[in-house]
Amino acid sequence: MSEAEPINLTRSAKSGKPSVVYIHQNNRIARQTSFDRHELRQILNLYCTRVAAGEWRDYAIDTLKERAVFSIFRRSSEIPLYRIEKRPKMARKQGLYWIINASGLILKRGQDLNQVLKIIDRKPGLSLI
Repeated sequence: MSEAEPINLTRSAKSGKPSVVYIHQNNRIARQTSFDRHELRQILNLYCTRVAAGEWRDYAIDTLKERAVFSIFRRSSEIPLYRIEKRPKMARKQGLYWIINASGLILKRGQDLNQVLKIIDRKPGLSLI
C-alpha cells in the first residue's frame, strides 16, 4: 500500500463490525483476503495439538489482498516451518488452500481444508530402537 492510497474504515453490512477497506487510485475497493471462523477453528485445532506435544511454539496470521497466510513456527526467531495459504484467485486452477514448507516447496493444494491439513497432521508412529 502506498501513502497515496486512502484507508476507509467501514462497517460490515452483515455483522456491523468495523472493517478496513483500501481504495486504489482508480477508486476500486480492494478487500483483504482472510480466513473465516470455521477455517481458523480447523487450523487452530491442529496447531493446539502440536503445541501441546511441544513441536510448535508460535504462529502469525497475515491478511493480504490476494492471499491469507497462517505461518507456523518452531521458535519465534526462525522462518516458518509451514505456511497455510488461502488463495481465492487460484481456487479453480490449483486449489484454494496451499501448504508450503520452510524451503518453499508446495506440499499439498486443494479445495477442502481438512484434506490439505492432513499432510501436516501426522500421528506419531512407532519407531524401532
